Amino acid sequence: MPAHDLPLLLDAAHRAADIARRHFQAKPEVWDKGGGQGPVTEADLEVDRMLKATLLSARPGYGWLSEETDDSVARLDCARVFIIDPIDGTRSFVDGSKTFAHSLAIAEQGRVVAAVVYLPLRDMLYSAGLGQGATLNGKPLRHSGREGLDQARVLAARPQLAPDLWPGGVPPVDRHFRPSLAYRLGLVAEGRFDAMVTLRDAWEWDIAAGALICQEAGVAVSDRTGAPLIFNNPTPKHPGVLAGAPLIHAGLLRHLSAG
Repeated sequence: MPAHDLPLLLDAAHRAADIARRHFQAKPEVWDKGGGQGPVTEADLEVDRMLKATLLSARPGYGWLSEETDDSVARLDCARVFIIDPIDGTRSFVDGSKTFAHSLAIAEQGRVVAAVVYLPLRDMLYSAGLGQGATLNGKPLRHSGREGLDQARVLAARPQLAPDLWPGGVPPVDRHFRPSLAYRLGLVAEGRFDAMVTLRDAWEWDIAAGALICQEAGVAVSDRTGAPLIFNNPTPKHPGVLAGAPLIHAGLLRHLSAG
């Protein structure tokens, strides 16, 4: 399955990049989605339309879940489903930052089996197939291997380290931040950071591709309770995400526990 589908995702990601580059810093039209969901641009929507047409034409039996497409329960009856974020980090895209990403994944019976995260303006192409390892621009990825939490380099928004969220005490980490969840996961997979944390509910399209890339790089990945991530749920979100070198991940979970 991954060998069959990964080239399709790679080609689609490059097509998405062509659209994003055309709109980048060209003052694309922007709308607020309301309800705290943030902005969406004409680039997001154009990428979404292209990906849906391209990918479902190639795999008509697959389901579809995307941030920018109205959801349908029909995907729940599909053995395989595309899980797509046309542009992860739309605020960055609007602000002219190069840290936005295209996040493309395929899940089979709840497990992601093929994944691509592409940051076209940074020329960073992460990819993974289940059981086949993960790469960045063709080079194999491996987690940092760090063992101790003290000053571990962790990607997290500042509110995620609020004391009331950590019954076992705020971990003594060196906090950093990148706006795209998919990019954060990729950075942990390549070992540039030791872990990433978000304790807020996370939509599947933000994390599906990055989760497999991390797992194939030996990174431990779970929700904030330590449970594994299962995809294509009726409500497509998870209670937070922890990803890190195995001993760092275990240490963060201890700090999240009162016992």
